[in-house]
Amino acid sequence: MAVDYAVIVVYLAGMLAMGWWGMRRAKSKSEFLVAGRRLGPTMYSGTMAAIVLGGASTIGGVGLGYQYGLSGAWMVFTIGLGLLALSVFFSARIARLKVYTVSEMLDLRYGGRAGVISGVVMWAYTLMLAVTSTIAYATIFDVLFDMNRTVAIILGGSIVVAYSTLGGMWSITLTDMVQFVVKTVGVLLLLLPIAVVKAGGFSEMKAQLPTEYFDPLGIGGETIFTYVLIYTFGMLIGQDIWQRVFTARSDTTAKWGGTVAGTYCLAYALAGAVIGTAAKVLYPKLGSPDDAFATIVKDELPVGVRGLVLAAALAAVMSTSSGALIACATVANNDIWSRLRGRIATGERDEVQDNRAFILIMGLAVIGTAIALNNVVEALTVAYNLLVGGLLVPILGGLLWKRGTAQGALAAVTVGGLAVITLMATYGILANEPVYYGLLSSLAAYIAVSLMTKPTDAAVLAAWRERLAGRAPELASEPVPAHQ
Repeated sequence: MAVDYAVIVVYLAGMLAMGWWGMRRAKSKSEFLVAGRRLGPTMYSGTMAAIVLGGASTIGGVGLGYQYGLSGAWMVFTIGLGLLALSVFFSARIARLKVYTVSEMLDLRYGGRAGVISGVVMWAYTLMLAVTSTIAYATIFDVLFDMNRTVAIILGGSIVVAYSTLGGMWSITLTDMVQFVVKTVGVLLLLLPIAVVKAGGFSEMKAQLPTEYFDPLGIGGETIFTYVLIYTFGMLIGQDIWQRVFTARSDTTAKWGGTVAGTYCLAYALAGAVIGTAAKVLYPKLGSPDDAFATIVKDELPVGVRGLVLAAALAAVMSTSSGALIACATVANNDIWSRLRGRIATGERDEVQDNRAFILIMGLAVIGTAIALNNVVEALTVAYNLLVGGLLVPILGGLLWKRGTAQGALAAVTVGGLAVITLMATYGILANEPVYYGLLSSLAAYIAVSLMTKPTDAAVLAAWRERLAGRAPELASEPVPAHQ
């Protein structure tokens, strides 16, 4: 394993070095939070694919393939569909807004009265997303070094917190690009063909496994529908995804670069399911489907290649973890703390230091929470249920329906969020009902309250249209309106 260890150590050292390099570039709030809005198509596509394809997509995607066969691709497939929908229909408008957070977009659209509540919901989502990614370090480091769970979480989490705190979005962008290349080589070009060959090829896999393993809908229609609601719609509105859209050099880059990344996700989804199916042939009686990835890597890959593929899994986890961490810190500082204290710090240097401090604070909170929690699926489900049930309607409503009002948006966030929390307590965290009924109640509240209240002020809508057209200046350190 010495060669494999060397590959991993070099990879981790490279991540820290890029954090140091990114620190030298991040001299302003825009550079630190959105990489100066300067990413071209190649960097944008690679980093967008990296952030959406995390540990759940890699380790979990292979696990679903082990459990359900080719239809196990649907979870990651719906993530790709969501990214495609975002890129084709919304990303150009989002990029032209020149904001830093989803809540700032809601303030612009509804007149500055939706920020704090939506910020709290988005903060909870990004925090739990970062926690789930951080928990996944334990699985990878256990395979590598037979390491204690808590030590593994602290080690992996500390590296991500370090390079994210140093250079902000520039560091995360550089590391994500490397992680994208490592994932592509490790999972698509190495693990996929090796797994299929080791399993005897597709003909042998079909002979060894039940026919439902090759049924595209074998996982079940209701499950696929739930994946669409949670992951496809979740891709449309998450702060971690939007913050990456804000890094695009132009709206064209955001649209076409995102389309390439979404297409890549579809291929990655199928690859994970095929690898999992091959693992089922090789190891038919594993204790847990999520052990499939680590087992096939550990037992079937040659020295050196094994280290690279484990680095790919580590890359998948780190890219999502760092993206969620900077999103969590950005929301905590810009949407919650700045509003509660009644002002926004003046001076670019102060803003960089403020955001750097919040990444460090949120990073420590994420590591502590990850040590305390154990169930990745439950934590991720809570995060996406809150996001989709509370924020999908007011965000898409603001983009698509001019009659929507601030009161309607607040009602949608409040009713949808409370409904999701209540129903998760009633039906169980993993039940489908919370997101179904939470989304419906949020939509009903948004439409009813919007129609019962005065339309949004014409001046606010005019300013909003200027933003959407890209004719307004970037939000810098603007004071928070008094009525917030």
